[in-house]
Amino acid sequence: MKHIVQKHDPVLRHKAQAVPLSEIRTPKIQSILRDMKEALDAEDDGAALAAPQIAVSLRIFILSERVFGAKSTHEAASKDPHLVYINPTIVKRSKRKHVVDEGCLSVRGKYGTIARATNVTIEAYDEHGVLFRRDAGGLLAQAFQHETDHLDGTLFIDGAKELWDVKDSGNA
Repeated sequence: MKHIVQKHDPVLRHKAQAVPLSEIRTPKIQSILRDMKEALDAEDDGAALAAPQIAVSLRIFILSERVFGAKSTHEAASKDPHLVYINPTIVKRSKRKHVVDEGCLSVRGKYGTIARATNVTIEAYDEHGVLFRRDAGGLLAQAFQHETDHLDGTLFIDGAKELWDVKDSGNA
């Protein structure tokens, strides 16, 4: 199983590369997705994971049903307890922000508060190469922003307004 890298690993500070659309369904990308799902599922408190967190500098993140809920109306929710976002782009952010608590599987031992847009719209490709758009508010909007930050080489601690030490906590 892939190890989740921690905040001092240089891969977390580089902008991840886009996945060529022709490669989304290849065994290589599908294997990376399996590795990400296994790594996320091994974390009791993990809600999402970006590919750089397993030392793969590609623009991919996945969400666990801990974020979108087992009864989600998202079309992928009934097939897999993970949602896959390949080459995601936030295409719209609300001007309104709220300060929320965040943690990260790559910043173990720290938690903090950060200002996030209350609503966002994201476009991405799924694991089959199908483009989709999703509007989100609340925890889902927060997760989209946190994970796209990872893909741009940013950690939540970079913009945190307040940080504190905790034991065994965090969200991807």
